[in-house]
Amino acid sequence: MPRNQDPNQQANRPADVAAPDSVGGMARRLLNPAHLRDLARRSAATLREQGAQQLWRDVTFRVGLAFHHDSWRHRADIPLRRQLKAQRAAPLEGGPLVSVVVPVYNTPLTFFRQMVQSVRRQTYPRWQLVLVDASDAAHTAPGTLAQKLARTETRILYRKVENRGIAGNTTAGFTLAEGDCIALLDHDDLLYPNALYECVQRMLATGADLVYSDEIVLSADLKRLGGYHFKPDFAPDYLRGNNYISHLALFTRKLLDAAGAREDPEFEGAQDHDLLLRLTEKAGKVEHIPKVLYVWRGHAGSTAAGMEAKPYAIAAGERAIDAHLARVGLPGRAMAVPGAPGAFQVRYELTGRPLISVLIPNKDHTDDLERCLASLYKNAGYDNFEVLVLENNSTRPETEQYYAALPGRYPRCRVLRYQGAFNFSAVNNFGARQAGGEHLLLLNNDIEVLSPDFLRELLSYSQRPDVGAVGAKLYYPDDTIQHAGVIMGINGSAGHSHKSYPRQAVGDLYRLVTTQDYMAVTGACLMTKAALYRAAGGLDEENFAVAYNDVDYCLQLWQQGLHNVFTPRAEAYHYESKSRGLDTNPENEARYQREKANFYAKYKPYIDNYDPYYNPHFNNLFENFGLK
Repeated sequence: MPRNQDPNQQANRPADVAAPDSVGGMARRLLNPAHLRDLARRSAATLREQGAQQLWRDVTFRVGLAFHHDSWRHRADIPLRRQLKAQRAAPLEGGPLVSVVVPVYNTPLTFFRQMVQSVRRQTYPRWQLVLVDASDAAHTAPGTLAQKLARTETRILYRKVENRGIAGNTTAGFTLAEGDCIALLDHDDLLYPNALYECVQRMLATGADLVYSDEIVLSADLKRLGGYHFKPDFAPDYLRGNNYISHLALFTRKLLDAAGAREDPEFEGAQDHDLLLRLTEKAGKVEHIPKVLYVWRGHAGSTAAGMEAKPYAIAAGERAIDAHLARVGLPGRAMAVPGAPGAFQVRYELTGRPLISVLIPNKDHTDDLERCLASLYKNAGYDNFEVLVLENNSTRPETEQYYAALPGRYPRCRVLRYQGAFNFSAVNNFGARQAGGEHLLLLNNDIEVLSPDFLRELLSYSQRPDVGAVGAKLYYPDDTIQHAGVIMGINGSAGHSHKSYPRQAVGDLYRLVTTQDYMAVTGACLMTKAALYRAAGGLDEENFAVAYNDVDYCLQLWQQGLHNVFTPRAEAYHYESKSRGLDTNPENEARYQREKANFYAKYKPYIDNYDPYYNPHFNNLFENFGLK
């Protein structure tokens, strides 16, 4: 999973909330007695709870920000000495033997030595280092060192093997491994000293048979940051689009055997992606540790330096995903994303021709509605749908004239009249009761459909039995992101993923160009099965008349174990809030605050704790994936 951001990505990224301090700003705060008291209190707490080492890290980080030096070490989860000491003093009782399998091939001696040392420094003592060496005759130094180490360290196993490619060599390592658990380590990468301890601890605590961690990419000399890989919890749709799990992954021997106990040469270049797909297919429980435990060394020829270094890997990735889809019974095919090497999208085949009922609330604003309908009919890419325009208290005579002409201009389009006061939930529930479709599309009248096959794309996900709701990629008219999934916890409620990123951005770890699992998607464009909608009682008319009704509905589905999915292949402009205006008057503001309070009361655990599809390293003040 290379970072693979386009060269302009960082320049295009909205500013992080953790913006550099200024010297003047720091000085002014230091002269404020209240700030000094607060600083002293927090410093004393840090010293007491985490020790002098962490206090020094915090101080140097803040001073660095004042001079516009943002140290990557502050955010890289480097363990404190006291933490490592505590782990060594309290070995995990009943912990498994962990075999760390390393295929070695023409490894620079310095890289090899550092890799081996990172394993030998583990705070978890029950490890085995399996070195499978397929190097050629010109690169014997690592093998010589490994043999020497193996003679004195019983936990190190070295074998010289015929080179059968990375997949075949890794499989040879699996065969030699004696551990109850397996971890893969690239021959030029490093483990944090607490890596195995943290993974085993999580496995023992949760009963997971696969755990994975966050990671960082560093330069060859380990001094410069290449990128953070701050990952979400397990997200199967995301894994089909990108091997985001990658490093570090620890899995049981039993799981490996169930998945075939091999890396397949057919997928050379994407062999780890194929393996993780097979492992997660068989896994009973997958756990994510939101902590950096692995250093991916970026250098010429390394995948960390960009998948462009291994173009054959892209074709192998497509084949690996296709094989996975066949195994799990999801007809479809993988397609590499242009300009994003290592990222893939899946085009699922449709099963049958179910009717889609498109529900569009409207009050006047016929220009918006016309744009919406014209773009929908032009770009639907699927012909078995009906449109229900849900009229709600229009006052302009020209609106009625427009309605009268609709059936003749747009097939299967009719106007239904909701007589009550504006209540977004009630209006949509009214429409759903009149709808004949197996699938419902809630669609705002200020949406302009952009991508061809729009309805087909949404339906291809909605038809899956494991999907609750599916949402589209929405842009503001200035071609910045309005919606790419919903993140819980933003500003004490919920916000839109990657809001304000430019349209062409690939997002954090390709999340804007690959299908994503989220807790929720926006009701501005949301497709769901009619049966699910009715079983839930529709949108909550009482507690969420205008705001949060869509998120509330999605969370109910998510709590049932269903996936709520964002697809970047369904694109549209969203002229947000034109239909009803912004909540700026006192009555509307009061209503919004009531509904926000209702939302917080109902979903407090998800709001106060980080969204599983986000990451605690990111701030929760803005939707920009800015670092804390």
